[in-house]
Amino acid sequence: MTITRIDQGSRMSQAVIHGDTIYLAGQVGTPGTSVTEQTREVLSKVESLLERVGSSKNHLLSATIWLADMVDFADMNAVWDDWITDFPAPARATGEAKLATPEHKVEIIMIAAKA
Repeated sequence: MTITRIDQGSRMSQAVIHGDTIYLAGQVGTPGTSVTEQTREVLSKVESLLERVGSSKNHLLSATIWLADMVDFADMNAVWDDWITDFPAPARATGEAKLATPEHKVEIIMIAAKA
């Protein structure tokens, strides 16, 4: 079966397609902005990537969300809930982790099916 890599660099690809499954790399927002702004930016990046690879929010399978601090859980969820309204919700997990820099507040990893 063919494996297609989107925006492949020396370290990672932004998306990998295997069969009808699309794996997105962890997406982050602009460091130093609020968790609300970063979450909006991340979800916008996710939508753009999904569109590029022939999928959409209707085909999300799984989301893993990492927060630098769980104190931001409600603010991140407010953006997430608005974004996913009227679409089928994927399986989801959220945890706290040190991210790439202290200025990053959220990273989201998604898996989707092709449309």
